Amino acid sequence: MMTQILQRHQWNHKSIFDRLVAALLLITFAPFLAVIALIVALKLGRPVLFRQQRAGQFGRPFMLLKFRTMTDARDPNGDLLPDGERLTSFGRFLRSTSLDELPELWNVCKGEMSLVGPRPLLMRYLPRYTSEQMRRHDVKPGITGWAQINGRNGIAWNEKFRLDVWYVDHHSLWLDCKILVLTIWRTLRRDGISQAGHDTMEEFFGTQ
Repeated sequence: MMTQILQRHQWNHKSIFDRLVAALLLITFAPFLAVIALIVALKLGRPVLFRQQRAGQFGRPFMLLKFRTMTDARDPNGDLLPDGERLTSFGRFLRSTSLDELPELWNVCKGEMSLVGPRPLLMRYLPRYTSEQMRRHDVKPGITGWAQINGRNGIAWNEKFRLDVWYVDHHSLWLDCKILVLTIWRTLRRDGISQAGHDTMEEFFGTQ
């Protein structure tokens, strides 16, 4: 009982910390965000923000916000071209520097995400997880996380999920601060390109 009370207080403190920091960052970088939004509109078109339903804590859906990084280019039949053909050099720059993730600060302010936690993935992945992998949803998803500073898109899905669950079992304010600092460092170094040389992961179809 005492352990549950302490865990509840810890998560309450984490939520307050997340929202205060996210609000401060949004206010501080508002002009910078406006400039990025303008460039996105000029280079990639509208809408400026990419919205997609993702799985949040306990698998509950929420609408993730990011700066768009791809065009709406289509083939002669009107179908969207593959992601790799729609991802522009500017979009690739936004992804490699994680600038496309900045609108997620609004998701943090709304209480849908945390600054640190497992990355929010597609809703259709939910039935594909093992019971152990599903534990990554015991906490709020994060803008960055333990898996992001330990390989990001350069590691296999199973390893990424193992790192996510490790974070669930070992989370603390100190660990969150460490992850945030290392995220800034690794972002400046432009780490995390996938083994296939792309900026995104292949789809997860379940553990074989």
